[in-house]
Amino acid sequence: MATTSLTELAAERLAAAQRSRAGRAASTVHGGSGHALRQVLLALTAGSALADHDSPGEATLQVLRGSVRVTTGSDSVAAAEGDHLALPRERHGLTAVGDAVVLLTVVAATS
Repeated sequence: MATTSLTELAAERLAAAQRSRAGRAASTVHGGSGHALRQVLLALTAGSALADHDSPGEATLQVLRGSVRVTTGSDSVAAAEGDHLALPRERHGLTAVGDAVVLLTVVAATS
């Protein structure tokens, strides 16, 4: 059984995001190709964003550091360190209010 320190990975990914021109860096913590469950640790520098996109399935977001804003065409929600939220099944975007690290968990939709 493997163990991953999210605290250490968050620090590493945030440092990488700060060096990145795009202001973000990510690592798959669990899953990927061939798995229904996928968890991705995503670090964003203040003001960096993920443009509006569709969710590939049911998803949640846990804020490990900092704060973010999730937006849809009709709603906007702020989430801070320690917050956990279910992401909407509609098109949405994510913006870092300050430097932030989040854990995205997605269960891919099956056809």
